[in-house]
Amino acid sequence: MTFCKRRFLQHSAAWFAGLGLAAGAMAQSFPAKPVTLMVPYPAGGISDVIARTVNNALSKQLGQPVVVENLGGANGSIGAQKVLNAPADGHMVFQGSPNELILAPLAISSIKFKSEDFRLVQMIATAQIAFLARKDIPANSVDEFLDYARKMAKEGKPVTYASVGPGSFYHLLGEHLSKTTGIAMTHVPYKGAAPASQDLIASQVDIFLGPYGKMYEGLYKDGKIKILAMLNKTREESTKQYPLITESKQLKDFDFNIWTGYFVKKDTPEPIVQVLHKAITDTLSDPTVHAGLEASSQLTAKPLPLAAVGKAYADGTAQFRAIAKSIDLQAQ
Repeated sequence: MTFCKRRFLQHSAAWFAGLGLAAGAMAQSFPAKPVTLMVPYPAGGISDVIARTVNNALSKQLGQPVVVENLGGANGSIGAQKVLNAPADGHMVFQGSPNELILAPLAISSIKFKSEDFRLVQMIATAQIAFLARKDIPANSVDEFLDYARKMAKEGKPVTYASVGPGSFYHLLGEHLSKTTGIAMTHVPYKGAAPASQDLIASQVDIFLGPYGKMYEGLYKDGKIKILAMLNKTREESTKQYPLITESKQLKDFDFNIWTGYFVKKDTPEPIVQVLHKAITDTLSDPTVHAGLEASSQLTAKPLPLAAVGKAYADGTAQFRAIAKSIDLQAQ
């Protein structure tokens, strides 16, 4: 071996050893300060409930406070962009879903980020979708609602459906419902599920195909809203009192759900991602977290290894982009 080659190998070995020591030190020192859990919707909605169910247990795992920050607007993209503008050091974690990271960039032309700018660290929960209606709508089932909506469309007064913003999953569901049934409907966007629900209670909007939460059970029992169906294939224990969408005659195949996960910027160092992944995974096994998610009718996610998490996000991105294409979603 020549002298130059030997020196090169020695320097290379030292460089890689230094990288290993730096990575180890990085993992040991993280987190060095409180971690912000960015919720891209106003307080009071299902996303906020999930975050406040998880943050204390996650704080115990990380050894630092996990502070929930609510920043709604532009279908969650304002909160997402704030995470991208922060350092890629793992101290700001984004609680996201296909709404903000996959669909919003397809629907809002001012959004410049892509879903690939984020890295999914771990799944948290899957939300059931409820077919919610205002209390005074003259329908007590999905089929009765569709008959009413068809009648109103013919009279030039199409029913309205709420969403958490243009291009959101709930916007796509409403548009898909309209196209599937051939019934004209009018989209009414909101900044989050909480304000959408408030207008539904006030009968300012006709329906909301939205993420089911325990609060809707109380509103239903008090006669403040109607729950026409759950968009589930199978009956879940937490929502067994409601009809399944598969039980309707006109929308048997209209079954959907949506997942929530915790994300960081894609260039966050691997040792930090590994620390976060372990902390979030361990948090999912916390009985308090599991009970809290179940109480909110969220289905606790099955923890995935880090490699499988990446594939799940890539597969989800492809799936939701296909849905957007099927309804010819155009950026506005």
